[in-house]
Amino acid sequence: MDHHAHHAHHANGVVRRTAAACPGAGCERREASGLARRLAAPGSGLCEACRARLSLELTRLPALYEECGRLLGGSDQPREKVSGGPLPGLPFNVAASEARSTITGVLGAWAALVAQQRRLPAPPRTPVHLALFLVRHADWLAAHPAAGEVSQEIAQVTRRARRVVDPRTRRRVALGPCVEAGCDGTLVAVVSSDRPEQPAAITCDADAAHHWEGSQWLALSRRLRGTGGGAGTGAGTATGTGAAPGVVRTRWLSAADIARLWDMAPGSVYRHASQRGWRRLSRSGRTYYHEADVQETFDGRVRTTAG
Repeated sequence: MDHHAHHAHHANGVVRRTAAACPGAGCERREASGLARRLAAPGSGLCEACRARLSLELTRLPALYEECGRLLGGSDQPREKVSGGPLPGLPFNVAASEARSTITGVLGAWAALVAQQRRLPAPPRTPVHLALFLVRHADWLAAHPAAGEVSQEIAQVTRRARRVVDPRTRRRVALGPCVEAGCDGTLVAVVSSDRPEQPAAITCDADAAHHWEGSQWLALSRRLRGTGGGAGTGAGTATGTGAAPGVVRTRWLSAADIARLWDMAPGSVYRHASQRGWRRLSRSGRTYYHEADVQETFDGRVRTTAG
């Protein structure tokens, strides 16, 4: 990581910035999904959400390193540990080994930068010690000229390790700004395309405590529209009428979407649609149902259960 050395002429590697677009990993994903980048926080190179994400991913990397270690016997899936080491005949898991080396290398390079420019003793070269060291200096890193690079590189190595540990295909869809008061994060839906029966999980990229299950998605989308967020549509939904900018469009949901969001069999969806007389839209041979009718049915079901 010698390409960061040219930043050393700044006092202690820290610069004062006027408010500018955040170069962090979270804002890069926001921009890729059509949302605007957030502004960097005062005195920092990252917005508050990307700064929080940096610490969160640094904290999680040692555990991902250990999980990759359990796969070194060759299995592509996490499995129960067995006594006596890897099973005979299993190939060496190259992806897991490379993910571990990358975690150590990336953490070590950034820790060396901090230690050199802050004139501190370097921590032991283990993922746990390196990550803890970087978390302690995360504010300094966020104010460094290379803040965007550290944010994106830590996010990249985290994603790579997660794909090794859990190779199921997942899609991350940015829904819009977090609806919780005072939160500057972005809500992201994580959908497992190879497990369509599993409800999507919706989590804030700045605060993991801001979390909603798939069955809460429709109600959450109304709050998103109230904040001016680009909630868009879920995977497989059909947007309705082509409304003018600023006008809320009707949302139509497929039976598969409803089954996934409410964790039920598709047959139950058709039964509810018939019994409750949901409005329908046919398009390209598929049937979609009006969001308001679906929401009214399941809001009623929740009230009945609660009563």
